[in-house]
Amino acid sequence: MRVMRTEKYLSKSLFFCGIISDMNRLRNIAFIDGQNLNYSTVDSKPSWKVGLKQFRTYLKEKYQVDEAYYFLGCIDNNYSEMYNNIQKAGFILVFREHNPKFLSVKKGNVDTDIVFSIMKKLYKHEDFERIILVSGDGDYYKMVKFLVEENKLCKILMPVKSRSSSLYRQIPAKYRDYLDKPEIKKKIELK
Repeated sequence: MRVMRTEKYLSKSLFFCGIISDMNRLRNIAFIDGQNLNYSTVDSKPSWKVGLKQFRTYLKEKYQVDEAYYFLGCIDNNYSEMYNNIQKAGFILVFREHNPKFLSVKKGNVDTDIVFSIMKKLYKHEDFERIILVSGDGDYYKMVKFLVEENKLCKILMPVKSRSSSLYRQIPAKYRDYLDKPEIKKKIELK
């Protein structure tokens, strides 16, 4: 019996065995608008929740995401268990900075923080291939359009199709997907 192995298959096997380095491996980075992800899914009909571990695994396996930044609006000691769960699942937590005087009237909007973080990585020529953005918020549209033009967008993953900005219909379909598609939801839904 003759066994044929293609160079691609052999390289992949050697990489996973640790025999060759990961120099040829894609290094993608994900930025997650945590509030958009949570509220879009929980408030959808039918309501559902994303399993953090399943979602992190999905990002790593499907999109070769090495770093996944999970942005939240503010730190609230009442949610420390949730923060621990997010970190245990493999996400890097990023909180919005607030002036201590206004903590009682804080706003959790992280859009500008995400845009700034992505643009800073581009400006500083950090070592990554492409960006995955998780949000359906239209406030990111200009940045997403720019990332497509610069060949730096891997995918925008919108939590729920019906709650996503119509602006993204202008982005080629190969750059967008919806987490509530049955085949994706099945992989990432909290059981």
